[in-house]
This record gives sequence, C-alpha cells and structure tokens, in this order.
Amino acid sequence: MSELTLDTLIDDGNYLGSERARLENKVLLDELERKKKARSLAVPTDDNRVKARLREIGEPITLFGERAADRRDRLIYVLSQINAARGDEAMQVEEESSEESEEEQEEFYSPGSLELLEARRRIAEYSLPRAQKRVAQQRADSKMPLGRIIDMRKKVFAEVKNFANLGSQIGDERPISQVRFSPNSTILATGSWAGNVKLWNVPSCTPIRTLRGHTDRIGGVAWHPQATLAQSEDAVNLVSGAGDLNLHLWSLNSESPLATLKGHQDRVCRVAFHPSGDYVASASFDTTWRLWDVATAQELLLQEGHSKEVYSVEFQDDGALVASGGLDAIGRVWDLRTGRTAMVLDGHVQAIFSISFSPNGYQIATGAGDDTIRIWDMRSLKALYTIPAHVSNVSDIRFFHAQAEPVFKASITAPTDVEMNGTGGQEDSSRDNEEQSAHRNVATPEEEWKFRSGLYLASAGYDGLVKIWSADDWQLLRTLPTDGGKVMSVDLSSDSRYLASGTYNRNFQIFTPEDVPI
Repeated sequence: MSELTLDTLIDDGNYLGSERARLENKVLLDELERKKKARSLAVPTDDNRVKARLREIGEPITLFGERAADRRDRLIYVLSQINAARGDEAMQVEEESSEESEEEQEEFYSPGSLELLEARRRIAEYSLPRAQKRVAQQRADSKMPLGRIIDMRKKVFAEVKNFANLGSQIGDERPISQVRFSPNSTILATGSWAGNVKLWNVPSCTPIRTLRGHTDRIGGVAWHPQATLAQSEDAVNLVSGAGDLNLHLWSLNSESPLATLKGHQDRVCRVAFHPSGDYVASASFDTTWRLWDVATAQELLLQEGHSKEVYSVEFQDDGALVASGGLDAIGRVWDLRTGRTAMVLDGHVQAIFSISFSPNGYQIATGAGDDTIRIWDMRSLKALYTIPAHVSNVSDIRFFHAQAEPVFKASITAPTDVEMNGTGGQEDSSRDNEEQSAHRNVATPEEEWKFRSGLYLASAGYDGLVKIWSADDWQLLRTLPTDGGKVMSVDLSSDSRYLASGTYNRNFQIFTPEDVPI
C-alpha cells in the first residue's frame, strides 16, 4: 500500500508542476522587487556623470545608437542587478551611500550669476502686483450673481459652438509645426519644418514676410507680449527656436534675425516670451530648459530636472511661474523668483507635448502622447480632471486669453440717451447702466469680456481634429475637422474671433464663428 502511494507520488506531475510554479512566481516577485527598489536609486541626470558612474562599475560608457536617457536607464538597471546580488542589507547600505553622495555632488540648483539674481528680483517686482490685481478681480467675480454667470456662459458657448472653417492656405514646403496669433490678432506667425517663419494677414491669409535664418526644422514660435501693440516694429517682436540648436529674435521690418541665442546642445522645441517681454524661455532635447535675457541676448539660467528631452515650456500670466513638460511624461512648475520647484505634474504615461496656463493663474492643462489632457490645480497640488481628448497624440493646447482692451469694445457698447443728446454725463450713464444691470441680472460688455477669458480651451491632435472644451466642466463644445492627417498646433486669437491650426500636410486653417462679422 505504501509502495503504491510512493509510486503514485512519483508518477504524478502535479507536485513537480506546483514546485515549478512556485519557483517561477518567486522569480517574478524578485524581479518586481528589484524594479521597485531600482526606482528609489539616486542616479545622476547629467549625462557626463552617468558615463563616469558606468566606467566605475566596469560597464561600457555608451552603446551603439544609445541616447542619454537610454544610458541612464541602463545604469539604473545595472545598479539594481548589482544590489540584488549583494542582498537586501548591502542594497540598503548602497542606497544610503548613493543618496549621500548625490546630496553632496548633485543638487537641483547650481550657483547663479549676478545677472540671474537681478532677473529674479525684477520678475518678483513685476509679478507680485499682477497677482494681487488678479486675486482682487477673482474675489469680485465670486460675488457675481449666479444667474448672470449662467447667462454669460450660455452666450459665450453659443458663439464657440458656431466656429466653422473660414479658409485654408498652404503655409510652406514642409509641415507647419506651430501657429501663433499676434497680440492684436491681425497677423498669424507660422513656423515650419522647412526652417522658415512666415507672417500672414488675418483673415485674408495673404503673406506679409518670410523670416529666414534657421537651417533646420522650427519647433517653436512666440510673440512679444507688446508686439503689434506698443512695441516698435524695429525692436524684438518674435522669437523662434529650431533644430539647429539656436533661437532667433526677429523684428517685423527685416527678414534677418536681430540676434541669435546660442547655448543648447540639442534640438530646440517650444519657446515662450515672459509676460514682461524681457525674457525668453526655451525647451530642448538636451534635457534642459533655459532662460534668456532679450536685451543682452545672454543665457541667464540652465535648468535641469527632467530625465529625458524637454519638449514644452510656458509662462504663467503673472510672470512668477514657468512650467516645463518632457518626454519623460513629467511636468514641472518652477518659481522664477526662487528657482524652486513649485509642483510636479506626475500622472501622464506618455510624453508631454504641450502645456498651457489658465488665465486664472492656478490651473494648468497638459497634453500628452497618451491621448489625454490633464487639468492640474496648483492650490491642491493634484490633477483635477482627465479629458480623453483625442485618439492620437495631443500635440498642442491653448486657453483663450482675452485682450485687456478689445478693439471691438466700442462696437459692442450701444450709445446711451445722454450721449445721443450731447448733454455729457458719460460717467453717470455708465454708473446707471451698471446699477441697472445689477438689478436686471444682465452683464455689461466689460464684465462679459473679462468673464470670457479662460472660459474655454482648444486642443490639437494627431487624429486630424481640433477640439474646443469648456474650462469649468471640461466638456466638449465643438469638433473641427482639418484637411490634414495630423494637427501639429492650434491657437486662439485674443479678440475671440479666430482659431488657427497648423497641419502635417503643410497647410494652416483659419476658423471663425459663423455669425461674427469679419
């Protein structure tokens, strides 16, 4: 009987199968534990230090076709394998010593110049009054009757839902990488992979000038905040960044750049003007973003912090903050006055291609390769909402930013009886209108215009669509098809009349509400 039982156990394959499964599970658990501990390893972000560390442990400092980000991932993997072989106790000692050495050798700041110190002081002096004014306006808006808010919201969204294609134009010989309206909404700037920046009349789409100077694809174009308004046409009105590693500063009267900003070690992607117009930020594939002084054309700040290429950069309207997004799927918000990280935008699972600050100053939208838009709140330091925006990459996002003084304001405001009779008293009639609107729950044109700013945003996707979203409940308002398979960029004019998109098939399109006169 015992022999039969023994034979049965020997012949039965279930026992061996369960033991094999247990060993396989142990291997999987060990691998998961290794990856978990690998994520906590302190590894340099500077590529030269990564190479030095690889040399120390006897590994090749580079492999064929290996990029800086891949090299850093390889170092993490090798270190985790070494620590796993040493055992948990040795790993703990290694982590502590590694962390201590990193604290001594590498920080997220570096000694700055006196010029950077002066720039931080000026940015603080510029941003604090603007933030104070914005907060005061938000407090006043919070006391607005709900009925008036609902009426204004319905009116604005009804106009947005009427956006339709006004026309399309071939912009260049290669894909249009970015489109941006001038501050007065009369000129559209397009940057293309052909290396050209072109200026177009709006809405006729007739060419004005071609700005030549780059020798590789253009990644970003940005207008000076006072361009086409108070800024002289001979002064700096535009900035562009390209794959030739350079940034160019342009006037509106010359086809040659006024200055060239050099320093990046790899392709320059997005660029942005500080609201003061005194500084420019640029994002690059060299894993850094940089701050430049427009007046001297000198680099003020080289900021590390991303483990992979930095693709997007954008300033807050107050001028105190700047946000950067990288191909490491991480976004960071930086305080320009101190240099510290104010918030980490960690939630996307694919590269971040676009960042946009809301005019309210505390919300940020990010678009990524995971086809979603995430809305972040800096007050709670977390993501508020995730919009399943497109079925392919979200390439660009733009909140609507209203002009301080709309050029069509006079046409909106109807003349009062006092004005028509010529008896003066304009201030009294304006005050009476405000009092009457308060009682009638009707908004004045000025109130409606201020309320419109930041009320909606536009997104561009590689699915060939442009979409407009409400910025209070994040619902889809309008879908606009384009004549291109991939939409590379989108922008909203500051007078609310136009929307532009640039596509992979070399075209750009202009959209406008159907019932708005051109």
